[in-house]
Amino acid sequence: MEAIQSWVSEHKLTSIGAIWATAIGTSMAYTSSKRAPFKPSLRLIHARMHAQALTLAVLSGAALYHHYEKSEADHGRQK
Repeated sequence: MEAIQSWVSEHKLTSIGAIWATAIGTSMAYTSSKRAPFKPSLRLIHARMHAQALTLAVLSGAALYHHYEKSEADHGRQK
């Protein structure tokens, strides 16, 4: 787990891009497997919206984690 965390901290943009691309692919696969009567353009729009929501959640989590790490480091220096 620590190896994954160190890789993600070194490659932040790559990690977020991979999550976004995975969300697009997953959403497209899900909507095409449902045999919904949507046009491909509409499925792509929905997939992009799902991916954006997931990316915003990941970015928010990353910001909170960064804030937590920084506050812990500052707290450690004060001791």
